[in-house]
Amino acid sequence: MNQKPVISARDVRMSFPDGAGGRVRAVDGVDLDVARGEVLALLGPNGAGKTTLLDILLGLATPQSGQVRVDGRSPRQAVRTGTLSALLQTGGLLPDLTAGETVRMIAALHRDPADVDEVIDIAGVRPFVSRKVGKCSGGQQQRLRFALALLPRPDVIVLDEPTAGMDVSARHEFWQRMRAQADEGVTVVFATHYLEEAEQFARRTVLMSSGRVLADGPTDEVRARAGSAYVTVTWSPAPEELRRVPHLAAAETEGSRITFRTERADDLARYLLTETVAHGLTVRPASLDEAFRLLTEKPTTDHEEVPA
Repeated sequence: MNQKPVISARDVRMSFPDGAGGRVRAVDGVDLDVARGEVLALLGPNGAGKTTLLDILLGLATPQSGQVRVDGRSPRQAVRTGTLSALLQTGGLLPDLTAGETVRMIAALHRDPADVDEVIDIAGVRPFVSRKVGKCSGGQQQRLRFALALLPRPDVIVLDEPTAGMDVSARHEFWQRMRAQADEGVTVVFATHYLEEAEQFARRTVLMSSGRVLADGPTDEVRARAGSAYVTVTWSPAPEELRRVPHLAAAETEGSRITFRTERADDLARYLLTETVAHGLTVRPASLDEAFRLLTEKPTTDHEEVPA
């Protein structure tokens, strides 16, 4: 039996004045269901509508049309009851308090907060718990915001660029901690510019551009949407030989190495090895970065769902 989604958005639309008498469609007819315990990455170029959509999911903005429900409630009701929490990039921290004082002060505002010491440890705040917030690094402040997001014991956490300001090691540590929350059944929705984070940590990826959903499905399958693989060989073909290569979407030459983009990697590899003198063949799947660039460059009239 299909489980009722914990987040449900239907035909959500939001636009803003463009300064020239018209309007910019920030979110343009988005439909989205998120299952309980799912980890979903929201990707797209600047202006794609990611942050506006997250603001709507959090009740910080009201859509001009459409409906959003979080665990059967409006987003604001879900925040008020502690079902929904967020880790945003900026704001909300007092520089003269220590990290520990900040967590304890915010915990006092909740009706039934999680244990403060437990939250401090889960979020990795313990090493700088006595440091004033104004003296904390950007990455430490993000870990502190993570601790605050955990205080209401949320079922859903929304993250907007959660690892901004963190180095590679800190980002990895943060996602280990966030993965532990997901393993306990917390639903995680995050927007990020670090495409490797989506590949490593998101089970599902939604690509957005110009306020619309371009692709939505398991991360590996979204990655494959832009061309399933790249086949690279050592070969110096004549122009007519190159024109005969089948199953070819694009080709790029660098010295004696040629890289072919294809949706039929096995058939292309078989042709190159049996019908040409090409050698040194390697095959790799398209990266999410390549899928991201190719899909957002393509014009679209409707979003494409990737079958699960």
